[in-house]
This record gives sequence, structure tokens and C-alpha cells, in this order.
Amino acid sequence: MESLNSYQDWKHCITELCGIPLTQAFIEQRLAALRDATDGKTRQFVEVWGEPHRQRVIGWFEQAQREVAH
Repeated sequence: MESLNSYQDWKHCITELCGIPLTQAFIEQRLAALRDATDGKTRQFVEVWGEPHRQRVIGWFEQAQREVAH
């Protein structure tokens, strides 16, 4: 799997390719995990994708959260 470089690509991957709706609950769950540096899956994510990508993904979830709120 290649690293995603834009919000639109990421959103398409999550919602269309994986079929996961970006609900408020899902977004909050993922943000909590991604922001927790002690979370095992978050540490694994950083090992595979790197810290800069984790920060991008957090930003994309925050953007999705703003969209869901409207």
C-alpha cells in the first residue's frame, strides 16, 4: 500500500475502497488512538509510515470531523 498524499485520496480510500463511513464516532475513536503515542497500533503505524504521515492523517481526520459537524 502506498502512502496517501492528499485529503481527497485518503477520504476516497477510507470511504470508497474500504467502505468505512466517516461518522463522528469513528473519527473521534481514530483521533484518540492516533494522538496516543503509547497506543500499540499507533506505534506500529509510526514504524511503518513515519511520524510526518501520522501528523497528516491526524489533520485529515480533523478535516473530516469539521465536515461531519456541518
